[in-house]
Amino acid sequence: MEKTTPEPAEKTNVETVGSVVARDFRTAQVFEKYGIDFCCGGNLPLAQACRERGIDLATLQRDLEETSARPLERSQNYDAWELPFLADYIVNAHHGYLKESVPTITAYANKIAQVHGPNHPEVVQIAEIFEKVAADLMQHLENEEGQLFPAIRKLTELKKEGGAPNPEEIRKLKAVLAELGHEHDEVGAAVHEIRRLSKNYAVPADACNTFMVTYQKLKEFEDDLHKHVHLENNILFPKAARL
Repeated sequence: MEKTTPEPAEKTNVETVGSVVARDFRTAQVFEKYGIDFCCGGNLPLAQACRERGIDLATLQRDLEETSARPLERSQNYDAWELPFLADYIVNAHHGYLKESVPTITAYANKIAQVHGPNHPEVVQIAEIFEKVAADLMQHLENEEGQLFPAIRKLTELKKEGGAPNPEEIRKLKAVLAELGHEHDEVGAAVHEIRRLSKNYAVPADACNTFMVTYQKLKEFEDDLHKHVHLENNILFPKAARL
């Protein structure tokens, strides 16, 4: 087990939300508690994130320090993992989840849109948004598994052997990272809109079981996406860019 040391207040004032969570993923629950986006919005400094949400910075810092004071299991310290291992974890844990769950959620969302759309027009919008998210995500996963992750493995091995990377390969890697980061922003915005339309996944009184299950699965999808995008935006992508 590794023990994380709480950062001085002066540093916490200027460091970003994403860097805090990259150092100790357990702090994600603190940001979720205060409604602060730690994945797509992880590049915001703590002080700015607090101002935008009307949160007392000292209170947030105290919660972060209490969370990080407990010993951290190495298995939770994603920032310490080698990049190829982290890429494999993302494929197995998060890409696997998406490939299994997205078709089911799409079908459920379309079903409740057909049945409940007349009384709840928001579910029609949710189904349309999620269908586009689903299509975009499948292409996104294909690009990561077919281009980014193989390039990361190759460059990591090259670095270990003391070799120099091909400038053209570096150029392509940076272009892929920029495009994938932009796609994360788009998916994140779409998921935020689904949350807004669903009123934080509040199930209406006249909803059927399928309606309830759909909202549960959408919430589960969002929770998984937060961790997935955090691991890439705040850890994998910055380290890959430094290769």
